[in-house]
Amino acid sequence: MSDKPAAEDKLSPIEAGRRGLMLILSSPSGAGKSTLTRMLLQDKSIDLTLSVSVTTRPRRASEVDGVHYHFIAPAQFEKMRAAGDLLEHARVHDNFYGSPKSLVENVLTRGRDVIFDIDWQGTQQVRRNAPDDVVTIFILPPSMKELRTRLERRAEDAPETISKRLANAKTEIARWSLYDYVLVNDDLQRAYSHVLAILEAERVKRARAQTAIAGFVKGLLSEQV
Repeated sequence: MSDKPAAEDKLSPIEAGRRGLMLILSSPSGAGKSTLTRMLLQDKSIDLTLSVSVTTRPRRASEVDGVHYHFIAPAQFEKMRAAGDLLEHARVHDNFYGSPKSLVENVLTRGRDVIFDIDWQGTQQVRRNAPDDVVTIFILPPSMKELRTRLERRAEDAPETISKRLANAKTEIARWSLYDYVLVNDDLQRAYSHVLAILEAERVKRARAQTAIAGFVKGLLSEQV
């Protein structure tokens, strides 16, 4: 991870002085949050840092430890939770997930943005812990039938697991009103463009750069013309 934004030389004085934000994408399994997250991270000009969660879930064949998740034992997870080392934690599909706190804060204080791929439970914990830093987006599937098709197409889960994920999806979808923005992923490129628009707007909110704006405006008002 580089300490400098990819487009640092193009930042305005206000952008350079702002605090970073936490962009949270949530969705039922298979609705597209992981794909959208990957697309955002692949574009280096967007300059997002991924918050890599810890999890007690077994690693899938397509996953790399430390890249997709930090795969840890339940005892280690409980130790981190008890010590207050997690920004959020949740139980999902009989496994535990959590976001390490210190790494995220270090990125935010440097004016960098962190993206989270977490569920609605974790999202609410992050919002309670850092309400001024969070932007939340919920991704909906176009239909439950399409959601099943996507889960089956992945060929990573047994049929009973897919059925369980579909049942849990309805519980997750019912929490849509807890989010700042809600998008339907019926067209991946369109959903992606909407996420980019949200991120661009949130980055220039006054509240995220209050000190930098005040300093810049003071300088403007003191200029002799």
